Amino acid sequence: MTLKGIPILELQRLEKRFPLPRATFGGPRREVKAVDSVDLTVYSGETVALIGESGSGKTTLGRCAARLYPPTKGRILFKGLDITEKHGSDLRHFRKSVQMVFQDPNESLNPRMPVGTIIGEPTRIQNPRDPILWHKRAQEVMELVGLSPTLMDRYPHEFSGGQRQRMAIARALVLQPDLIIADEPVSSLDVSIQSQILNLFANLRETTNLALLFITHDMAVVNFIADRVAVMYSGQIIETADCATLLKNPLHPYSQALKSAVPSITTGKRIPDFTSANIAPDLSAPLTGCPFHARCPEASSICLEVVPILKATNCDSSHKVACHFRE
Repeated sequence: MTLKGIPILELQRLEKRFPLPRATFGGPRREVKAVDSVDLTVYSGETVALIGESGSGKTTLGRCAARLYPPTKGRILFKGLDITEKHGSDLRHFRKSVQMVFQDPNESLNPRMPVGTIIGEPTRIQNPRDPILWHKRAQEVMELVGLSPTLMDRYPHEFSGGQRQRMAIARALVLQPDLIIADEPVSSLDVSIQSQILNLFANLRETTNLALLFITHDMAVVNFIADRVAVMYSGQIIETADCATLLKNPLHPYSQALKSAVPSITTGKRIPDFTSANIAPDLSAPLTGCPFHARCPEASSICLEVVPILKATNCDSSHKVACHFRE
C-alpha cells in the first residue's frame, strides 16, 4: 500500500523501564529496560504487525503506545501532536481515538456487567448525558462484529471465548477510533475461532479506514493480516519491511528463525537449534552489543562490542535491518 499524509501514530526513541528489587540489602537500584529506543510509525488504514517471542517487549510497547504505561523516555505522536505528557481532557480525546483489544477477554470484560453495558460504557464515559446514544452504538457495533443485539442483556460467562473476544472488539469500535492496538487477540483461542477473529479484523480493515497495530508471536498470522511488519527482540525493533518482502526474504537471523518456525505441509515444523537455546538476554544489564549475539550462528567479535543500528538496506529503502552483516 502507498503511505500518504500524516501518520496516525509515531513512536520516537521510545523507552520503558521497570524497577527491580535490590539484589542485596542496600545494594544498587536495578531496572529492566523492556522497550529500548524504539521508532515505529503506523499510517491511516494500514495494519502493522509487531512480532516477537514472549518477553520481547511487544505488549509493553503496545501499552505505552496506548498511554496505559507512561514511557520512561521518548515521544508519542498522534496525528502529529505530541501526547506523551498529556493528561485529563486531552488524554481522554486521545483515548477516544486509540483503543486496545487485550489477549484474554476473560480478564478485560467485567463479569458483573451485561454485554450491552460493557460495550456501551466507553460511549457513556465520553457522552455521559446521552443514554440513548449508548444503547444505539452498542447495538450497531454488536451487529458489526457478528453478535445479535438481542444478546445485550446477557453476561460474559454465557458466551464462548470467540464471542467474548468479539465483545472486546465491539467495545473497542464503539467510539469509532482511528487506531486499534490488538495485543495477541487470537492466541488464547482455538484454531477454528482464531480464523473467525482474523477474518473479522480483515473485514473491518476493508470497510473502514481503521489503522491496526497487531501484536503477535505467530508468523502465519502476520502473513494473513499485515501490510507491514516490525520484528522485535529484547526490547528493540531489529527488522521492518512490508509483509510480502519480509516473508519472502527476512534478513535478520532472528527473523529467519521466526519464518522457519511456521509449520510446513511438506517438511513439517523445522526450527534451527539456536532458537531453542536457553540464553535469554538479561534486560537489566547494560547492552554492550547485538542483543541476539548469544543465539546467532553468524555472530563475531563486532557483535559482542557494537550495537547494530536499524538502517535501510541497499536494495530497498523501506526494508530496514539491525545487523552488522546485512546491507
